[in-house]
Amino acid sequence: MITLKKLTKVYRTTEVETTALRDMDLEVRNGEFIAVMGPSGCGKSTFLNLVGMLDRPSSGEYWFDGQNISHYSEAKLTKLRKSAIGFVFQSFNLIDELNVLENVELALLYHTDISAGERRKRAKEALERMKIGHRAKHRPAQLSGGQQQRVAIARAVVAHPKLILADEPTGNLDSANGEEVMQLLTQLNDEGTTIVMVTHSHSHAEYAHRIVNLLDGAVVTESIRQVL
Repeated sequence: MITLKKLTKVYRTTEVETTALRDMDLEVRNGEFIAVMGPSGCGKSTFLNLVGMLDRPSSGEYWFDGQNISHYSEAKLTKLRKSAIGFVFQSFNLIDELNVLENVELALLYHTDISAGERRKRAKEALERMKIGHRAKHRPAQLSGGQQQRVAIARAVVAHPKLILADEPTGNLDSANGEEVMQLLTQLNDEGTTIVMVTHSHSHAEYAHRIVNLLDGAVVTESIRQVL
């Protein structure tokens, strides 16, 4: 699904040049579950932003589903991102003014081919799938952290993406809720969704098929956790 070839990202100011990613080569197969680890400042966030098509590489190639998207226009990248990628964040990123159902439905608003009725139906189905449908009319502030992350995952999967990018999805949760979220991600992966997760948790990285360790913007080690 994903192939990165010599991918490099350099941030420049008038006085400083910082190389956040350096000649990264990485392949993520369709249906794989990858955990990306490394110390703060090693390039994990930059890596996720590039894979999520939220930023552009300075050089190198990014192949997604057989297409070299490195030089796609912003409009083309946005269209591809919305159709193919779901995001799960550490801080949940739910909108306090909207209820749970509306938060999930929001992810479908830019899909102009989906009617309002169909959006509502899919949002309800996604919430039921995450076992949080009974909280559909509640506001995010009325939910626990674990419940909010279930809503965030429902929002990520409501458009049926091929790929989920999870940025420290258990970082703000206690151990019990963290394990529940990892089980939900594992279930989604078992159903065929490719998952790339950035984490500091060694125990949660063990859920992945492969652990990729970054240091100074480059892959330094990879370890296989289970056979696909």
